[in-house]
Amino acid sequence: MTGTDRERAALAGVVFAVLFAQVLVYPGAADLVAAYGAADPETASRWFLATEFGAFVAFAGVWGAASDRAGRRVPFIAAGALAGSLGYAALAVADVGFAGALALRALQGALTIGAFSLAITMLMDLSDDHGKNMGAAGIAIGLGTALGAPVGGQLTEVAPRAPLYGGAVVLAAAGLFALRVPDRAPSGHGDSARAAVRSLAAKPALAVPFAFGFIDRFTAGFFALVGTLYFRQAFGLDAGATGLTLALFFAPFALLQYPFGKLSDRVGRTLPIAVGSATYGLAVVGVGFAPSLRFAQAGMVVVGVLGAVMAPATMALVTDLADAGERGVSMAGFNVAGSLGFLTGIVGGGAVAERYGFADAFLLAGGAELVLAALALPALLKLNPKTIGVDARSSDD
Repeated sequence: MTGTDRERAALAGVVFAVLFAQVLVYPGAADLVAAYGAADPETASRWFLATEFGAFVAFAGVWGAASDRAGRRVPFIAAGALAGSLGYAALAVADVGFAGALALRALQGALTIGAFSLAITMLMDLSDDHGKNMGAAGIAIGLGTALGAPVGGQLTEVAPRAPLYGGAVVLAAAGLFALRVPDRAPSGHGDSARAAVRSLAAKPALAVPFAFGFIDRFTAGFFALVGTLYFRQAFGLDAGATGLTLALFFAPFALLQYPFGKLSDRVGRTLPIAVGSATYGLAVVGVGFAPSLRFAQAGMVVVGVLGAVMAPATMALVTDLADAGERGVSMAGFNVAGSLGFLTGIVGGGAVAERYGFADAFLLAGGAELVLAALALPALLKLNPKTIGVDARSSDD
């Protein structure tokens, strides 16, 4: 294993830790908010999950601009992970009501997004093998969510707040390990955060991966809440079995991202994104209309495979288009778009499911995926192939 491979693995480990800690609470979110005294656990769980992503949206750009300006990544990643660990610990031990838990959740999210976004940004800095680097980020995201769901379900069976303790431990370890990674950030500049945002706005091509990032995370947010409620209510699964069912999506989503990311270095970003987006929405609808649990679980596997086709190519497209000195704020913009999508999937999908039922909610989620992908696809096809990975070759295959 080369030094670059070790750094890639270490940074992917940080990304894994953030997602693993985050998803630990998903299967038992309703039980957790009930422990804080929420009167309507199902509705309250929606807002508990959404609060973290609201903080992601608000603070991702702050972390990215600060890192670009300082010309450093590692201190910010370690600070975000260690402080986020304290946020999880505070949620676990604090004797607060639901309103207090939401405030702590917002603080924890504002801190944790720094470690997540900047670890991916450091993978952008690592080498010119953008698809491979983003494939490593993708497999870390997928493994974190794949393992977090079943482990979180089992921990919830022990105690509603047990997943929070697990998240605190994992993030603390990630923060300490991050300090051992060499910092490859480009030299800093004196631009303010506002100037960094202006420079991002001056590159309209980035709107393409941002749009697809929004779409993909919208569906992930939908499954995080509505999928959990759907499997528990429609099929009578407990928290542990629900976590294992969610893992049927996240496992192939994780394991296939690295090879699909490498593939996008060879064939370009357009084909994986276009093919994946054209079929992903249909697969989502299929899960909601499955006639039995087995068919629904098979649909989750299909959704996971198609997500793995799209995700690394979409993140690599950000890397292809971003200037070296603006990668932090560019990846922050991508994560803001993704967090907005996740937030919309949680709040919008949850509201539709609550008012109209699961069938309409899945139809909305899959239909929105198809419509938004169709609107964004023409702009993707207009990008210059030479700028989006088609000529890239992995240097350390």
